[in-house]
Amino acid sequence: MRKAFARTTASTALATSLVLVGGLAAADPAVLPRAEDIVGIGAETTAPLFNQLSTDYNAFLAAAGDSTSPRLYSWDTKGSPSIVPKAGAAQRSRVDGSGAGISGLENTTTEVDFARSSRGRQPIDQQSDVFIAFAKDAVSWAAKSGGHAPANLSTAQLKDIYTCVTTNWQQIDPALPNATIKPFLPHTFSESREYFLKTVGGGVPVNPGGCVVTAPQENQGTDPLLNDDDAVVPYSVSRYISQVYYGHTSGADAPGLLTVRSVNGKAPVDEVEKTIGAGFLASPYTFVVHNVVRQSQWTAADARGTALRAVFDRAGWLCANPAARAAVKSHGFVQLPSQACGTTF
Repeated sequence: MRKAFARTTASTALATSLVLVGGLAAADPAVLPRAEDIVGIGAETTAPLFNQLSTDYNAFLAAAGDSTSPRLYSWDTKGSPSIVPKAGAAQRSRVDGSGAGISGLENTTTEVDFARSSRGRQPIDQQSDVFIAFAKDAVSWAAKSGGHAPANLSTAQLKDIYTCVTTNWQQIDPALPNATIKPFLPHTFSESREYFLKTVGGGVPVNPGGCVVTAPQENQGTDPLLNDDDAVVPYSVSRYISQVYYGHTSGADAPGLLTVRSVNGKAPVDEVEKTIGAGFLASPYTFVVHNVVRQSQWTAADARGTALRAVFDRAGWLCANPAARAAVKSHGFVQLPSQACGTTF
């Protein structure tokens, strides 16, 4: 059943959309999207990227003298509690996460056009959902520079830390300081948390032990809790690369004193190429990011279907345009090759 939401005015939505959250300015659309525009919600992992892609795509249309084609917009995961996605749409709760974004897509008809997703299709998803792959990301672990954590941990060691079997650094290496390990996890709906726990569990999500603290905002090393010689926390490799090498930081959205560390001897970052390390890219800690659309609209011959394919299809702007590919790289992702980018599932 489609959810009904109370109507609100466009001016109210815009007045509440640009707020500071944890030192960050929520990067919502600067204007209320038109009813015909392509609007997305969902995963935090790709939200900053789509803020830039929206700006770049709309500039691309304008430069081509196209004033009529649907524009691209993306709503941030942080900001006012509710949003009006586009003109004529109902007010709805802001969402944070792949699952929430996909649910939001499934429970509307034209108010939301795509969901950002850092996971692939799952049994809970509707068959009418189309997952469109476009890039790879990875998750590793991070710790304070100059702290007690080693440069590398194995998957087994990470599992033992997050199940509280290993609680002291000397259990890992007697040469390390005699100090209590402090494992942290971001909030429950965090993509980095979800994928990290599943990967260290060998495909079965680990149930965090009692020593694990859930508190820090995802991929923000500036949290005071993480300014600790013994803290460890999952961290998106793409976000780290975008923050450290490409300057995509704002307020609290920065690595702070954290550095991402190796797993099983594989470095997460190629510091020369400023991208995810080749060895790490081939590891289980890597995953594909998608955009999700409705099958009926994806295949439609109308303006909405044409606009969706113009952005997300294999020959579309996101996969083929040099500016789009540069944006994907500058945000730390590895774009899929031309034969795979735009593949649907």
